[in-house]
Amino acid sequence: MGNLFCKGKNYSRWKRRPIMSFIHNQASPTHIGIRTVEAENVCNFSTHSDLCISIATWNMNGQVSFEELADMVGSNREFELLAVGLQEAPKERKVATLLKEALHETHTSTYLGHQMQKDLPLQMDKQSIGGFGGIIGRKKGAVAIRINYKGIRIVFISCHLSAHASKVEERNCECRHISHSLFSKNWNPYSRPSHITIWLGDLNYRLQGIDTYPARNLINNDLHQRLHGKDQLLQEAGRGQIFNGFCEGTLTFKPTYKYNKGSSNYDTSYKVRVPAWTDRILFKIEDESDIEATLHSYESMDEINGSDHKPVKAHLCLRLIRQRRLPPIIENSNSIINSNNNNNNNNNINQLSS
Repeated sequence: MGNLFCKGKNYSRWKRRPIMSFIHNQASPTHIGIRTVEAENVCNFSTHSDLCISIATWNMNGQVSFEELADMVGSNREFELLAVGLQEAPKERKVATLLKEALHETHTSTYLGHQMQKDLPLQMDKQSIGGFGGIIGRKKGAVAIRINYKGIRIVFISCHLSAHASKVEERNCECRHISHSLFSKNWNPYSRPSHITIWLGDLNYRLQGIDTYPARNLINNDLHQRLHGKDQLLQEAGRGQIFNGFCEGTLTFKPTYKYNKGSSNYDTSYKVRVPAWTDRILFKIEDESDIEATLHSYESMDEINGSDHKPVKAHLCLRLIRQRRLPPIIENSNSIINSNNNNNNNNNINQLSS
């Protein structure tokens, strides 16, 4: 696996290579691009599902507080796994400690494959590309973790892609590179295909073809659904460039970037950036005859103000259809993809288990 993204001096050299497709385990995706799914608000925890997962992504802009992490985790603990993807996070151990404290009464924690409590059976097969440990840098990149829990094989991918509205093709190329690196045979040629892939992070896709004040007027009048057609991620996926076969909840919440830190007011700097849904959670079922996935919520957390991004959270429940149910043993392997070998790293994915 290479560790070059399409950026800077490497971008032109990359373009001279054959273009990689968006590789995935599924031989033929069920649909082109991203399918929008409605959230079913009622979750009968552990009654009609084999596994319920709470998923969150947040670009922290280098700031952290226990109160905001606790708010992000929330008081509703009707899940068995919590997956948190963090971008521009402060020091790894500080975040890990705060997350552990936020969950200590109800859940056991694993942080980037490092077991934090001894009573959880955990097997680990870890591989990294660029960076170090379990974190990747502010220079953008991705972290992945593969687990087998209750017989359900899941791949989580947390990424931070290139910024700026004009960098659409770079982001597309980075997505393809991540996909190719993880779903080619190079990561673990002996592993079985996953049942589901959950891809989250600051994907950094922006709104295309609208200026900041018309966009803000629509948002202020609760008409932000009219901006869906301007969303670069949905546009590029609709063209078949990225995320074929993936699903996403309806974007009922306001764009999550860019805010003035400490407030819920959009950017008032001289740049007055166009708001955008940069922070996303997508999922893909590999074989719909094997497993069912039901999305119960997809929302932003507007009350959290410590960053220029709002966290985004989803609640997803899974049910095996024809697989024999196995004991709840977690098998875990981590892979890290980075645009360079810089060790100044702070993009995280955390997987927490009850």
